[in-house]
Amino acid sequence: MHSLRLAILDMYDDTPNQGMRCIKDIIKRFEHALDWEVFDVRNKGEVPGLDFDIYISTGGPGSPHDGDGSWDVAYYNWLQAVWEWNLVPDNQKKQVFFICHSFQMAMKHFKLCEVTGRKSQSFGTFRCHMTDAGVSEPLFDGLPNPFYVADFRDWQCIQPDLDRFDAMGAKILALEKIRPHVPLERAIMAVRFSEDFFGVQFHPEADPGGMLEHFTKPGRRDAIVDEHGREKYLRMIEHLNDSDKIGLTHEVILPMFLNRAIHKLELEAVMA
Repeated sequence: MHSLRLAILDMYDDTPNQGMRCIKDIIKRFEHALDWEVFDVRNKGEVPGLDFDIYISTGGPGSPHDGDGSWDVAYYNWLQAVWEWNLVPDNQKKQVFFICHSFQMAMKHFKLCEVTGRKSQSFGTFRCHMTDAGVSEPLFDGLPNPFYVADFRDWQCIQPDLDRFDAMGAKILALEKIRPHVPLERAIMAVRFSEDFFGVQFHPEADPGGMLEHFTKPGRRDAIVDEHGREKYLRMIEHLNDSDKIGLTHEVILPMFLNRAIHKLELEAVMA
């Protein structure tokens, strides 16, 4: 059987980041079954066509509402084209995974919620609580409830339109940590848009080793402590050193997505 084709939609706009390295490291585990290619969406206006089987759309900086009228239009056109492709009964379904910035853009595109600025930046590692639908989500199989996520964002998805969710067949799978003393709505942290579209607000690709190296560099450590406080910094480092927290999330969600996507596509090809 020929290799399946995977497209990474790089949404980082040429900003230095750990995300692309982490995603590529996970994909390399599946190179026996995958050929993959990177598309620089925001910096070069590149978007993949419909000749790929699997798509991973990354996190990135800035507002999910901003674009230049070119790359963002191309991105939403790609998103809608893949969605419509999957609606055709005889088409082999394309598997799509959205991360952070891309998740916010997808939620906005499908009009599933309000995408608004947070009162303060979410920065670090946090508990994430599954909903009833999330407990039975295959991509969460092997995670405790709550599980831990790496979360770095200025924006949030809140006020879901539940009628719209029902009409699409979409499901909210997880919400941000419970904050009993904070009178603010908990943001949506994961959604299954359809059987083949899946998205998370956090960074499932984040690997503890890379994050530890990144955040323990003296200049960066001091900047984080100054901005977010020593307690939050030490808690994040503790979570990164605990294999049952960020390390477990790293090993479960994105690898499980790729494993299931490959298996499903290979099975559909045999049955065709």
